[in-house]
Amino acid sequence: MYSTRVPIRALSNPIRQFSTTTRLQALSGLKINSDRLWQTLHETCNWGSAHRYGENPIDTGMARLTLTDDDAHVRRWLAAEIQKLGCTLSVDQMGNMFARRTGSKKSAAPMIAMGSHLDTQPRGGRFDGILGVMAALEVLRTMNENGFQTNYDIGVVNWTNEEGARFPKSMCSSGVWAGAIPIQKAWDLRDIHDPNVTLRSELERHGYLGDIPCSSDARTGFPLGAHFELHIEQGPILPENNRSIGIVQGAQGYRWLTFTIHGKDAHTGTTPLSARQDPVLAASRMIAASNDIAKRHGALASTGIIKVPSNASTNTVASKVTFTLDIRHPQDRVVHAVQEECLQSFAQIASQNGKGVAVDWTLDTDSPAVEFDPGCVASIQVVANELVGPDKSMLMTSGAGHDSVYTSKHCPTAMIFVPCHDGISHHPTEYCSADDCALGTQALLEAVVHYDQVQWESAAAGSE
Repeated sequence: MYSTRVPIRALSNPIRQFSTTTRLQALSGLKINSDRLWQTLHETCNWGSAHRYGENPIDTGMARLTLTDDDAHVRRWLAAEIQKLGCTLSVDQMGNMFARRTGSKKSAAPMIAMGSHLDTQPRGGRFDGILGVMAALEVLRTMNENGFQTNYDIGVVNWTNEEGARFPKSMCSSGVWAGAIPIQKAWDLRDIHDPNVTLRSELERHGYLGDIPCSSDARTGFPLGAHFELHIEQGPILPENNRSIGIVQGAQGYRWLTFTIHGKDAHTGTTPLSARQDPVLAASRMIAASNDIAKRHGALASTGIIKVPSNASTNTVASKVTFTLDIRHPQDRVVHAVQEECLQSFAQIASQNGKGVAVDWTLDTDSPAVEFDPGCVASIQVVANELVGPDKSMLMTSGAGHDSVYTSKHCPTAMIFVPCHDGISHHPTEYCSADDCALGTQALLEAVVHYDQVQWESAAAGSE
């Protein structure tokens, strides 16, 4: 069981802090070490590197799935680095890692967190999630070596199983922390390749089944005072608009559904079209229809998985087809409208062609749209204006789900996006330049410092 708590050592340099009587400063005066950030990021990618696509040492993708041996190695590395900084490290019952650095006011308030994840997709890249954690570590390193303290405690979170690639539930542990996913359901998730392996059994194997309840409840769990997440955009909007920083106001809603189309086996050479019950034909028309419906609503509809029985053959009409449907839009009412129109359209398609087919469906995931905290967003906007100017930053809505979606339900939350090359993500060639990584990390540092100042000033004013 991993639950290490190390007291903070005294800092050797004089402590710098902002007076509550002076005008709020936009920037801290600190500067992150961009070379160290870049080196650290790629050093940690030695655990799980895969899918080489070029000759340079970093020209690989990543295959570091949750709670594999590689993930356990990078977790132990992070724990050691956190302890070198004199921070307290806590691990909860989902393996979430919380590193805490004490602020100058010794407040009992929950820490202001910088969070993301270290697990990747099977054919993922070096930046999705990883940048957010390494940037947070760099923020703490920069503060330590400059003898700088925030007012409130701040820290780093590594959320377990954000990708859901090995144990199929995305944003899994932040969902448990937020009370949206029952912990037993999360513990019982099975390895997609080995059903004998559960998420809990791997937590136990690696010593990451902590003794702290995975909860935002201040009485029993590990609450957060705020949550800031730096992430690559994973899309093309920032580069297409020649912007360097995305100020993320929220995340669009999405629903994942699975459809099973039941037909009947038949010989392709002897069964007339009028006598067939062809689920492949029906499924293909349903998928095409979902795309047309989404277009009409300005939404997104995508099918990522199509399955036919393993005994299907070239000269046989298949008996069954299963496909997934992912519907997304910033407004929940639009997501619901697209789903309803798809269901109506699919019912019509099912009755067409030959003798028709039967349709079953399930709603697998419902993630409503979220709006991030105006105060957190404002802090990011202030520092973005200082760092790059309003012409190089923009307000955005996240198209993907992130751990910040769940943290936003229990603490003030916002995200910072930086560009990734050609908008590519969840692919080995995913890439974010060293300059953009450094800029995003600097923005993360400044946003946390600014938010900390604002909150302390506000608290002090309220107590007068």
